[in-house]
Amino acid sequence: MSQLLVIESSARHEGSISRQLTQDFIAQWQAQQPHAQVVVRDVAKQPLPHLDGDLLAGWMLPKAEQTAAQQAAVLRSDQAIEQLLAADVLLLAAPMYNFSIPSTLKAWFDHVLRAGVTFKYTEQGPQGLLSGKRAVVLTARGGVHAGLPSDHQEAYLRQVLGFMGIDDVQFVHAEGLNMGQDSATQGLNKAQQALARVA
Repeated sequence: MSQLLVIESSARHEGSISRQLTQDFIAQWQAQQPHAQVVVRDVAKQPLPHLDGDLLAGWMLPKAEQTAAQQAAVLRSDQAIEQLLAADVLLLAAPMYNFSIPSTLKAWFDHVLRAGVTFKYTEQGPQGLLSGKRAVVLTARGGVHAGLPSDHQEAYLRQVLGFMGIDDVQFVHAEGLNMGQDSATQGLNKAQQALARVA
């Protein structure tokens, strides 16, 4: 059975375009795969702690030598990684905050990027261990940034996903959402059309 892992990150729980696009994608995806499983992790509603000394130390120490705080930190990371490993398709909902992704989404990446588990170092350099997975990224942006130097989202997300071996990545951008009603309507319509192609 195919599994879709959805990572929501919008701080807005009502009126969020990225959340709206997520629901549209899920509906279209399930229509094509009615028996597929959908797992939703909302890092805005239940944020992971930012990377700290307990997690870094816990990754380096045997379990028997970890403090209670380090064990708890590693367990959170383990659970996030298990969800990612089980997924065939990763759906990231990433509104643009200050030209980049929400800090809650960055914290999720900090928990799942683990040497020896989702990537490894070799004599030829780092190698991703999650090949064969597909990722779809839904962005919502007040301005227009795709293809411009101000777009720090797409380059970063392609880099970090590719670092784990996820090279099949498709982006759907809803742009111009804060540039007047006509621009917002056009941006959302364009995103929904693109969504139908990738879902």
